[in-house]
Amino acid sequence: MEKIAVLIPCYNEEQTIAKVIRDVQKALPEAVVYVYDNNSTDRTAELARAEGAVVRQEHRQGKGNVIRRMFREIDAQCYLMIDGDDTYPLDCAGEMAACVLEHNADMVVGDRLSSTYFTENKRPFHNFGNSLMRFGINRLFHTDIKDIMTGYRAFSYEFVKTFPVFSKGFEIETEMSIHAVNYGMQVENVVVEYRDRPEGSVSKLNTYKDGIRVIHKMLQLYKNYRPLQFFGAFCLLLVLAALILMIPVISVYVDTGLVPRFPTLIVCGFMVLAGIQSFFSGMILQVMAAKDRRDFEYRLMEVSREKRRNCSMGECLGNGNADVQ
Repeated sequence: MEKIAVLIPCYNEEQTIAKVIRDVQKALPEAVVYVYDNNSTDRTAELARAEGAVVRQEHRQGKGNVIRRMFREIDAQCYLMIDGDDTYPLDCAGEMAACVLEHNADMVVGDRLSSTYFTENKRPFHNFGNSLMRFGINRLFHTDIKDIMTGYRAFSYEFVKTFPVFSKGFEIETEMSIHAVNYGMQVENVVVEYRDRPEGSVSKLNTYKDGIRVIHKMLQLYKNYRPLQFFGAFCLLLVLAALILMIPVISVYVDTGLVPRFPTLIVCGFMVLAGIQSFFSGMILQVMAAKDRRDFEYRLMEVSREKRRNCSMGECLGNGNADVQ
């Protein structure tokens, strides 16, 4: 088990990958650098090997698939994940690793939005999307994560080995953030600088398609982790709509003693029944979610024991010996 593993998911980053690896080696000389190539058609893998990184392949396209492979294959006390596009300076890497190794943080978020992101990033819809996601997740989950979509993070062994990766693409960062909040893991924010991609380097993030996927993932996880609030909101909307539609029916009945709008009355009755059903569905799922959180604590204790066992056997090394593939 290495002390620090630096994880770099890459797809066609030949222009910047060598510099990123050199910067990592300078900032964290004790770390083992892993570059996972995701079907690059350029010299990304070749240049990474030349700089001394451990290069591995993930053939299923998508950042989420790459991170799933990384988390499954690598054991370390601290994981530092960074993009291969040279948009993140490495001067904060030591501080982020220390938060995990010394302060017992489970996830450290490299906060771009509190520094230079809005001035450096040249895609205005990305700025809007990042602000929207930060506002939405912090309000829905009652937390204070400063940057939801950042690709610059550090993780503990416990986080990595208990995090089930379901996302295939760029929505993986949203999934990480919500997972940490839902299970009460220790999250810290470290302000990092952001610089725009160098000329000739192209972002693989599609503003609209990936943005829709991220929003869908946020709502999906809210439904899974906060089912009573999610289905309770539907209950409230249905009952309110039914009451509004019932007002003219009740008014006519009070004045004349007649009910001339039977279809409206029937529809309102079904809406109220649907609302009640939604509410009780949320209650049942909330109990299941609570049980899942209890089960997670047992899994977390098992992973912690596994980590201590590995360390006691002398497997926690300052520098891991990994073969370049």
